[in-house]
Parts: sequence; structure tokens; C-alpha cells
Amino acid sequence: MEAARFELGNDGPTGILVGVDGSETSLRAAAYAAGLARRQGAKLIVLFVRTAPATSMVVPEAAVAMDQTHDELAEELRQLLDENAPRLGLHAELVVRAGNPYVELLRVAEERKVDAIVVGASTQAGHRLVGSLAAKLVRHAAWPVTVVP
Repeated sequence: MEAARFELGNDGPTGILVGVDGSETSLRAAAYAAGLARRQGAKLIVLFVRTAPATSMVVPEAAVAMDQTHDELAEELRQLLDENAPRLGLHAELVVRAGNPYVELLRVAEERKVDAIVVGASTQAGHRLVGSLAAKLVRHAAWPVTVVP
């Protein structure tokens, strides 16, 4: 595991990455991360990852519908950030990627040299058995990870 990423002389993070997928828990995670970033004077990076549905190869119409939904959600997130970040005194940016959320969270965290990652807890029952994104991050990431219920 890598050495701590916190700069000497800082009391907390200077860059916070939050993963948002539109779920209720991810939106709570974004609110928590925004509050933390505001209090710490840290930059907030909001990551939205466009994922391909498992049915996209079998039912191409599903992929088109999912793309449209992702476009709409990304635009809503951008509008929320544009409207609220200045009012809250936040320096925030939205990053939109395509792929695997776990891989993209780690990639953006490394690229942007963040000090902390915030994600929402999974609400899917199957994740209790096979593990969730949050659990994988807590086990394997080189950054402090906060999981918001």
C-alpha cells in the first residue's frame, strides 16, 4: 500500500473525490463530501461513470436508452454543481467517464491526486454476499474511504 497522501502541514484533505451514480445513497455521499470540502477548503471532484448494461449486447435498444439516461443524469449533476457550488463557496468539478466504476474511481483519484474518496453504501442485497464497490475500495484503495449510508 502506498504511503499516506496527505501533505505535511495540512489538517485534512485538499482534494475529495465522490462517486455519484444517481442513487439515493450516492447523492447523500455527494452532500457529505460537499460539506467536508467546504469545511476543509478542499476541491470537490464529482465522478459520474457511464456503465454499459449487461443487456446492451443482446438488446441494442437498451444501450440507447441507457445512454440517454446517462446523458440526462450527467447534465442534471452538472446543473446542480453549477448552481450550488458557487453559493456554497465550493471549488467543484464534474468528471464523466465510461467504464467500470471501481476502476474509474481509482484512476481519477490517482490522476487528480485526491486525498480522500467518498461513496454511498450499496443498497443491493446481492452485494452483501459478493461485495460492493465501497467494500472493494475500503479493502484495496490507497486513500481514506468514507462510505455514507
